This record gives sequence, structure tokens and C-alpha cells, in this order.
Amino acid sequence: MATEQGQEHVQQGGRDQQQAKTYVLFVSKPTGYELVAHQGEPPPVGTVVELDGHGRFFVSRIGPSPLPQDRRPCAYLQPTPS
Repeated sequence: MATEQGQEHVQQGGRDQQQAKTYVLFVSKPTGYELVAHQGEPPPVGTVVELDGHGRFFVSRIGPSPLPQDRRPCAYLQPTPS
């Protein structure tokens, strides 16, 4: 039984490592918001991000994901001033 618990721990660790390699974009739009998952590290605060079909946004802050029990970081985006 100890082996099974050890394997479960390794599998959980794999999920945590996978989540660490992804982040969430919180895209603020006039009609509401959208969450978009991306690979890699989140862009730094102040970075301008262009999203296909959505336009240009700037990163206003980095915080935790708004999703329950989601350990990924979240880049909160605001529309760029026109």
C-alpha cells in the first residue's frame, strides 16, 4: 500500500509541475471577461499583449488564478488606451 501512496504523490507532483508551466490570462472586455490558458511564464506587469481577435491589452497585475483550487498565476489584462 505504501507503493500506491508513493505513486499517487508522484502523479500529484506531476500535475503541480504541469500547472507551474502554465498561466491564465484574465481578459477584461466591455461585455465581461474571459479566461485564457497559456503555456510558459506570465508576462510582466506593463507588458502589452496582443490577442488574436481581441485586440491589444496591457498587463495590469499578476495574481492568483480566480478559479477555485487553481494554483496557476494569472495575468490580469486591461484594454490599451486608444
